[in-house]
This record gives sequence, C-alpha cells and structure tokens, in this order.
Amino acid sequence: MATASAHLPAVSAQSAVRTGAAVMSLAGLGFVGYAVIFFVRNFTDSFLELGIGSGEVSVGKAQIEQFSPSLYHYISHLHIAVSGFIAAAGLAVACLAWFGVRRGQMWALGTAVAVPVLGLAVALPAHYPWGFDTLGHLGLIYLDTLIFVVGAALAYYGLTRSRAET
Repeated sequence: MATASAHLPAVSAQSAVRTGAAVMSLAGLGFVGYAVIFFVRNFTDSFLELGIGSGEVSVGKAQIEQFSPSLYHYISHLHIAVSGFIAAAGLAVACLAWFGVRRGQMWALGTAVAVPVLGLAVALPAHYPWGFDTLGHLGLIYLDTLIFVVGAALAYYGLTRSRAET
C-alpha cells in the first residue's frame, strides 16, 4: 500500500530552509507594514489603531484632545513609540531569517522566532479584557503570524532534516 508521501514531490532540506526563510522574511516585512499603518493612523483623523472604533473607544481624536491636550500628546507618543518597536522587531525578524536562517543557522531561527513570540506574549493578553480583540484590529497580525509560523516550521523542518542527513 502506497503512502500519501509517496505521491508528493520530495522537498530537499535546503529548499525547505530557503523557502521557509523567505516566508519568514516576508512575514517580518509584514510586521513592518503593520507598524507603518499604526504610525500613519496616529497623524490622521482616525488616530486610534486599525480596527478600533466607537464600539471599543467612546471618543475620538478631537474629543481626547479637547478633554486633555496632554493626554492626547501622551497617547500619540505611545502610538509612535509602539509603531517604532513593531517595525524594529519586524526588520530584525526579516534580517535574521534572510541572512541567518537561509544560511542554515539554527541560532538565527531561534532568535527570529523568539522576537515575535515575546512581543505577542506581552501585547496580546491586554487586548482581551477590554474588548480590543476585534478582527479588524488583530486580524492582520494574526494573518502575518500564521504566515510566519508556516515559514518557521518549514525552515525548522529543513534545518533538522539537513542535520540528520549529515
């Protein structure tokens, strides 16, 4: 009896590593893209993060600024700072994947995985108690994380397979 894998084309370990690293790099750049959206919205009338509206926050930019200009500036500075850290993490992940994982460095894979895991482990839990877990707000991050996980799994498969073959 033939197995399902007998009908699938063989994927070389090196091909899996290169493809996985490329997908991880793309996802890292996706994090940078999300940071750009986050940054730009701070300077528009939207002000609040993507996917956060009147259902989650009962006031908008003008009302916050009218209520307390210093609070408005404080929130704005947080938006700018968070977008910078998201972009920096995304760039780090993309570079680690492209220049380290693609060359077969297991430490680069571990670090590239640890960076978004740490960021998401700290950031995501705060979204749920106050209803900021909307699909419009977290959907792009969930999608980008899924893409990243696929790439990381493929790269890990290739790296462990190539080590087992040597």
